[in-house]
Amino acid sequence: MPGPTIVRPIEQQDYEAWLPLWDGYNAFYGRSGETALAGEITRMTWSRFFDAYEPVHALVAESEGRLLGLVHYLYHRSTTAISPNCYLQDLFTTEASRGKGVGRALINAVYERARAAGSGRVYWLTHETNHTAMQLYDKIGERSGFVVYRKLF
Repeated sequence: MPGPTIVRPIEQQDYEAWLPLWDGYNAFYGRSGETALAGEITRMTWSRFFDAYEPVHALVAESEGRLLGLVHYLYHRSTTAISPNCYLQDLFTTEASRGKGVGRALINAVYERARAAGSGRVYWLTHETNHTAMQLYDKIGERSGFVVYRKLF
């Protein structure tokens, strides 16, 4: 029987175990090989987790010394609220961890931290084809009905 899953803030010594999760997350969204993120983006993302002036945070799920998943989130202001919004930007678990409550534990940990920070809302996006994740999301959140538009430069 595997040990319990613990969700905790990321630590500097987690880099080597975090990187394959980060790479897996990016590969899921088509950012691998020729379309992979530039190394400086990964390095900057990592450094932001440890910069007290950055609103970007990271948690990891761990069991028996192995990282099973990650979640990255950030706080930002809004024109429709006084308290900050919490945007859950990245969520990824190892394939072997899926369906075992790891993703739910990571999201719940973000909910707890957002409440403690005085945030009135946690929100996130997923691709419309991410049906597996949406089965969880439909249980622990609500669809906003908004459609996302963007323009890349």
